[in-house]
Amino acid sequence: MSDVVLYEQRGAVALLTLNRPQRLNAWTDELGRRYFDLLDRAADDPEVRVIVVTGAGRGFCAGADMELLQEIGAAGAGAGAGAGEVARDQRSQLHTLSIPKPVIAAINGACAGLGLVQALMCDLRFAAEGAKLTTAFSRRGLVAEHGVSWVLPRLVGPARALDLLLSGRVFLAEEAYELGVVNQVLAPGDLLAGALAYADDLALNCSPASMAAMKHQVYAHLEAGSAAALEESTRLMVGSFGAPDFAEGVASFLEKRPPAFPPLQRG
Repeated sequence: MSDVVLYEQRGAVALLTLNRPQRLNAWTDELGRRYFDLLDRAADDPEVRVIVVTGAGRGFCAGADMELLQEIGAAGAGAGAGAGEVARDQRSQLHTLSIPKPVIAAINGACAGLGLVQALMCDLRFAAEGAKLTTAFSRRGLVAEHGVSWVLPRLVGPARALDLLLSGRVFLAEEAYELGVVNQVLAPGDLLAGALAYADDLALNCSPASMAAMKHQVYAHLEAGSAAALEESTRLMVGSFGAPDFAEGVASFLEKRPPAFPPLQRG
């Protein structure tokens, strides 16, 4: 069993830890396959309601491992085919968006290139004070890779996204918060505990079915017109009125007790 990504279940929260600390958790084919396999494992486990992702050691993920980049660069004209193989092996970098449970990134340190892409594909991002982030692609002679040109403008707007992409400059967690790249900035010693506490609150008090529906709505409606979004939202709302989660949510509120929502069955 590979240990390049660790899996720990803490109650209803699955904690995934990128585990190549000697390389600042730089992305490799093996790490990518393991990461997505474990995301699927958490998605399929009815006992897991929320997923938290972080990095071992001083970094979250420093991007693609330089040895991998050197191999692709050395391939020259064949690099395109090699990159295609990597993409197929690792599934789409958008795979995280298909997980029907909340995925929270706890960015504990350096977060660059492909590492930043993966953090952006999580639904929420908490970052440690002073953590360094960068798109980096323009400084390696690359383009906006792996869907970052889709997700980043939707978080910060096109002009700010172009600033971060064109310059490849390093920006700190505090600026990332101001831009809307991250949701919260915490002291380094409080980061993981804070992310896990937030995840625990979701797991304890929020309907898994509601959260899955909302995640679908938010990402699907980015590409939909307002009329189509309203139509689907109305259909889902009417359906929710007859679902057991609605009855339990109302009853638990009136009875002043924690809700006992059923687990999500991935279908």
